[in-house]
Amino acid sequence: MAVSYRDAGVDIDRGDELIERIKPHAQRTTTRHVLQGIGGFAGLCNIPSDVVDPVLVSGTDGVGTKLKVAFATGRHDTIGQDLVAMCVNDVVTTGAQPLFFLDYFGCGKLDLGVAEAVIASIARGCELAECALLGGETAELPGMYADGEYDLAGFSVGVVARSQILGPTRVALGDALIGVAASGLHSNGYSLARTVAERAGLKFEDYVPELGATLGDVYLTPTRIYVKAVKALLAQLGPSAHALCHVTGGGIVGNLPRILPKGMVAHVKLPHERPPVFDWLARTGPIDAGEMARTFNGGVGLICVVERGSRAQALRALEDAGERAFELGELSAGDPLGPAYVELS
Repeated sequence: MAVSYRDAGVDIDRGDELIERIKPHAQRTTTRHVLQGIGGFAGLCNIPSDVVDPVLVSGTDGVGTKLKVAFATGRHDTIGQDLVAMCVNDVVTTGAQPLFFLDYFGCGKLDLGVAEAVIASIARGCELAECALLGGETAELPGMYADGEYDLAGFSVGVVARSQILGPTRVALGDALIGVAASGLHSNGYSLARTVAERAGLKFEDYVPELGATLGDVYLTPTRIYVKAVKALLAQLGPSAHALCHVTGGGIVGNLPRILPKGMVAHVKLPHERPPVFDWLARTGPIDAGEMARTFNGGVGLICVVERGSRAQALRALEDAGERAFELGELSAGDPLGPAYVELS
């Protein structure tokens, strides 16, 4: 008897149906720069003509073991926003505007409902980031993944004028640090966060009074996308905005030095008002302060380095864009031959 690809575990018809299902989601993200989106072998996008001396900026990431929470809860309608956020929030730190996003969805057996929920969430993230879902890849790989599980990766490309690139060369002594609130854990530290829950004997459907929600709801809070807020900040401050830090794995202590000149010291005071999940994890673990600081974002998703005299203007711009922003600290001189570092208080 002849054997087919479907007998081997790959259903081409199901894959074709998924493409048709996701086309309307992708269509909602189309921008004026898109020439050709989903359906061809490759997506086509114009470089905006109003950007002088354009530089392309790229970023790629996944969502780590936060996927395990989605598998355990059967909820797949927010994880795509996490994927977009982890990529575009990196791209905007250069001052770039994301142009488009591509995704990779790999699974052992394609579940149309799950895949569509994930990709619809990716499309919502692209809408928040004002970029196009230009294409992607769905791979059905029997034997590669456990039943009911999948993997995600994302890729974003943006553009910025060469003269407007943000980063360490713009940063100066005395600059102020402005923090922008995180929505929760975002998409980092989940191996530790899941371990805390397991050791506490908690399931994701359990209601946790200190958190005011089920553990699953709290752990699946989607990563905030800061594209519109950064756009507003740069429009208001112009050259007074010097650098941006996306706080991801490694926390503030691991990420902020990446955008500082050699020998710079960042004096950071963590916000008292932050999502309760951070204090809950520290107490329930227990997790010591140092481990918390180098694993989680501590309630700060983005850090803006601005001229000291522009602090009030930066706060207004971010808050007008719908973010909760706060003064986080300032920069001073350290050992000119030593690495940049963070002092937390």
